[in-house]
Amino acid sequence: MTTVIEHCAIATVDAAGTEYADGHLVIAGDRIKAVGPGPAPRELPDDGSPLRRVDASGALATPGLINTHHHFYQWLTRGLAQDAHLFDWLVALYPRWSRIDERMVHTAARASLAMMVRGGVTSAVDHHYIFPRGTGDLLGAEIAAAREIGVRFTAARGSMDLGASDGGLPPDFAVESTDDALAATEAAIDTHHDPGFSAMLRIAVAPCSPFSVSTELLRQAAELARRKGVRLHTHGSETVEEEAFCHERFGMGPTDYFESTGWLGEDVWMAHCVHMTDADVAAFARTGTGVAHCPSSNARLAAGIARVPDLLAAGVPVGLGVDGTASNESGELHTELRNALLINRLGPHREAALSARQALRLATYGGAQVLGRTDGTGSLEPGKLADVVLWQLDGLGHSTIADPVAALVLGPPAPVTLSLIGGRPVVEHGRLLTADEHEIARAARTESRRLADCS
Repeated sequence: MTTVIEHCAIATVDAAGTEYADGHLVIAGDRIKAVGPGPAPRELPDDGSPLRRVDASGALATPGLINTHHHFYQWLTRGLAQDAHLFDWLVALYPRWSRIDERMVHTAARASLAMMVRGGVTSAVDHHYIFPRGTGDLLGAEIAAAREIGVRFTAARGSMDLGASDGGLPPDFAVESTDDALAATEAAIDTHHDPGFSAMLRIAVAPCSPFSVSTELLRQAAELARRKGVRLHTHGSETVEEEAFCHERFGMGPTDYFESTGWLGEDVWMAHCVHMTDADVAAFARTGTGVAHCPSSNARLAAGIARVPDLLAAGVPVGLGVDGTASNESGELHTELRNALLINRLGPHREAALSARQALRLATYGGAQVLGRTDGTGSLEPGKLADVVLWQLDGLGHSTIADPVAALVLGPPAPVTLSLIGGRPVVEHGRLLTADEHEIARAARTESRRLADCS
């Protein structure tokens, strides 16, 4: 299908920050064919495909939002351990999480993805790292859910091999052996990874964190990822407790430890990166290591304020992440634009920390940077993939904010009037087209209760 969208404001988020107060997009198949000011040409090349014209008056077109860090399974454990910091929160929830099974993971993934997609997300990452024995194909369950919802998906195959008896944080029954984790990760790459330009599914290698993974697993995981040509992802520098753990166990801070195991580089991105020294920021900049900034989760777990302005000034790629919905119960990425701007202004840079346009860039082009997909996603430009969102901004919540980007970032959550992923409509007039939201909600409630009963 050829889709023509016109009469809308457009924030392309290209290198020049090009915007149009009244512009158009032409989409042919899964690619953007044209972006420009004013209405689209009335005469378009006739290739025999159906033509749809969308009058987007009152809307803002942006690239689809890119969620760079999540834990889908946590949808079933929202609202628990409400007043805990990260380590206590993990200790409280690991016993319940270690009882998940394939049906639970599939149900939680559908709910997590439905919530994000109806809120403007077109690309999502999930970092799944708990694989209880005998519970089915957990990675396959979330891949099936992503295919059903229609989202562009990176499955970060996580792992933990450092149980409590070895000085780690998770209970022993929640971890894999080093060899099993590596073998399963390699099998996931061989079975599922698509390196193509239009790929809807990619795999990343993703051991969980310094306090749940052995040094040997980190080293071998990095070697595996580079041998297979896929990206690496983990948690890093999230809390002061993690900083103390690394100094006590390894004699160095998290960034130095990661570098010693091969975990800095242009093919690596880490979640959180809250407690970083100037030397840490410089190391990330020198190596091109990316960051998934998760402002709501950082606040929920009292982790602190990440140095996003300093990271950006140093040239570090930074995207946004929802993080798991047990530490960000809203479960959507749009709120992270607003929270990234507001929370960072509480830091030392104050009002100069982030602008509305920088927040939008984090959620779009920045996300594409950390996922290594700027060739096809993250901005609205001819030749790129047609991952496009129309936000309706002429309603009660936004109609008096003249600047559409400010309305999107600073205003209340904007309705999504149309979302396209690879040119295919997945949301229209605020309604998810690819699945039944009410059925997803009922199933999630059932599986959440089942998990609580068996924990």
